[in-house]
Parts: sequence; structure tokens; C-alpha cells
Amino acid sequence: MRGKARLVTVGLTTALLCGGALLDACRSGNVAGHGVATAPGNVVPASRGKTRPPPFFAARSHPTYYAGPDRELPPPEGVAEVELGWFGPSDARDPATRRMWCAATLAVEEANAGGGYRETPFRLLPVWSENPWGTGIGEAVRLAYRDHLWAFTGAPDGPSAHLLTQVAAKARLPFVSPVATDPTSNLANVPWIFSCAPGDHLHAPVLARAIVAAAAGRPCAIVSCTDHDARVYRQTLLRALARVQAFPALHLEFQPAARDFAAQLDSLTATPPAALIVVAGAADAAGFVVAARNAGLTMPIFGGPWMGQAYFLERAGALAEDVVFPLLWDPREGGQAAVNFADRFRHASGLEPDYTAACTYDSVALLCAAVRDAGLNRARIGDALRALSPWTGVSGTITWDATGQNSRSVGLGTIHNGQVVALPAD
Repeated sequence: MRGKARLVTVGLTTALLCGGALLDACRSGNVAGHGVATAPGNVVPASRGKTRPPPFFAARSHPTYYAGPDRELPPPEGVAEVELGWFGPSDARDPATRRMWCAATLAVEEANAGGGYRETPFRLLPVWSENPWGTGIGEAVRLAYRDHLWAFTGAPDGPSAHLLTQVAAKARLPFVSPVATDPTSNLANVPWIFSCAPGDHLHAPVLARAIVAAAAGRPCAIVSCTDHDARVYRQTLLRALARVQAFPALHLEFQPAARDFAAQLDSLTATPPAALIVVAGAADAAGFVVAARNAGLTMPIFGGPWMGQAYFLERAGALAEDVVFPLLWDPREGGQAAVNFADRFRHASGLEPDYTAACTYDSVALLCAAVRDAGLNRARIGDALRALSPWTGVSGTITWDATGQNSRSVGLGTIHNGQVVALPAD
């Protein structure tokens, strides 16, 4: 297979090797752009990409508005509480999601302290299960239709956000996603969906440029988990790397909640890359980073936005030092509002806030503000959410693009002395 890519699979290891004419070109020195390598001394450039045709429909260029009925409906009488659905764990002891729940309850408490909706208090109705695709989403549907919620928020990851997108589309119910960065829910072209966290397509290119700079033409490797969010981010990152004429020489995978990384570490130690990219959620990324550092791998490590979660730092400890990732919350951007929020959050929860806390607080605050502006009418609440953009929140400025995703630019962060800090801009 001269001049074509070959996919080699050994156990959990998948390596992408470029051969034939490309390898001949590398050996002859006739190579342009940033290269990657299959072995020391054999630098292989990323293959030239073909010009992509224009999309049939560019969703981010065409805002979608709800043009149906219900705006004319009067508000119901005798409402004792303004109920907002929460799709996610509601346990302040859950290590992975407790900051989200604490931030959501803090936002509701503060909204009610400010008068609620015309002196009617807001209330979060949590619904979740260990199987969100079964019992969890079934309960969410019942809340949407039987209890007639006014909006939904929550969803701790991309798959749960996709589930709520389906409910929102059918029930004509606003949904503000706090932390999911997978942009495909918004690209479903549903006018009821809003996402506070900037999407993968915004920060993957920033990370790609940093990886290329660190590798300096030498080979890099990517290790990714097989869960939904990691797969989506990996593909987005690979496209971003291809646009700067770079591609990892080695791609390894592992299953969620894996503990044995011997096969992957053997491959990495046999030919250590100049840079290592770990694409996985907070717990899984922490597990692999700890294993890599304990195995003596000292190259720079890059990862997805989940490395900016306090949960990642709690799991990885001192071995998280110097990892580089997209920084979804820089408290400096939020100014004094962000500083004050962090103080209130620490006092209320006893925890250090991270981007999951800040984005969740903003998602609930946005919903409360939209209800106050629009009244108790789902269609008008959706209109108000769109009209509130740009919104200055504790997580930064939230400006919806045409799909309802936050279009804020994202820089890079790292772990320094056990703290998440921003890296200087290029």
C-alpha cells in the first residue's frame, strides 16, 4: 500500500503509520510542514488534506428561531413555585459532580433572596439515575409533560446533554447545558438548546497549536478513552492538527475506568514521543497521567478541558503538575464578580470552585433571569434566553452563536503548585 495510511492494531494499541512514497519523501528530506514520526529518525509528514467542499447547510451561519405557537398563552394562575428541572446527580458528596450541584443550588438560593419571580420562589427539581438512558431520561420526560417544568439545566456530560436535547425538542422546553463541550447537540438545529461552555471546535485549535510548538517537528502520540466525549474531542483535535499539517504518529486507546495501562505504556516507553496527548474525562485522564508519570515518562502532557476540573487535580495530585489543557474558566476574565462568586461558593460548599461550578452557576442564573424577563411561558423564556446574550457571568462573557453555543474564545491553562492557572497568550 504505497502512499496510503495503514492501520495497525495490536491489542489496545492502534498506530497510524504513513508509508510508501511519503516515507521516501521523508528520507530524501523533501518534507514540508510539521512532521510526525513512526520511529526515531523517520519523520513522516501529515498527508495533504483535500479541499473540503462547502457544507450543504452551515448551521453556525443561520440562527434557528422557534416559529411555532404558545407565545400567546397566558401565565398559569396559582403557581406556588417556579420549577426548573435539574438533570444530573444531586448529591453534594459525589466527587465528580458535586461542584455542579452546589453551584446550582447557590444560584437558586441567591435568586430567591433577590425576590424570586415576582416573589414566587424558584425550585430545582432533580432527576437522575445510574442509567440516565433508561430511568433517568424517563423521569425527565415525565417532569417535562406531567409537571410542566419551565426549563431544564444540568447534564454533566455530552451523552446526557444529547438526551435532554431530544426531550427539549419534543416538549418545546428551554434547556441550558452548563458544561458539555460536544457541539453536536447544538448542531442538531434545535432552537431550545443553549450551551454555556465553549465548544470543542473553539479550543481544540488552540491546543493543537501548543502541541505542535512543543513537539517542534518531532513525533507526538495521542492516548484516548473510548467514551463518547473523548471520541468527539479526539476527532475535533485531529482535524485541528491536520489543519496545521501535523498528525500523531501513535494512537492508543483505553476503556473508561481502566486501571491497567501496561500495553499502552509499553508502546510509549519503547519509542517515547516528544509530546503526549491524553484525551479522557477527569477521572480517566488522571488515572493515565499518574500511570505515565510513575512509569518514568517525562515528556509534556496535553489534554482536553476536563483536566481543568478540580476532580482531575484531586485524583492526579502532584503528578498533575505542568499538564496543559484548554482553560474554560479563568477567574480573571470574570473580574470582581468571579472573585465574589468564588468566595460565596467556598463559604456555601467548603469546596474550591472550578469551571463546572462557574458555568453551572451561570446556566441557572441565566434561566432565572429569562423567567423574570419573559414570565411563565416556555416559548417566551426561550426568546428571553437568546435576547440576554451577551451575558456577563461569573464564568466570563456568554455570547450565543447561531446554534446557541457560547462563542467565547478560550486560552490554555496548566497546573502549577497544585493550582489551575492560565498560561500566557501566544
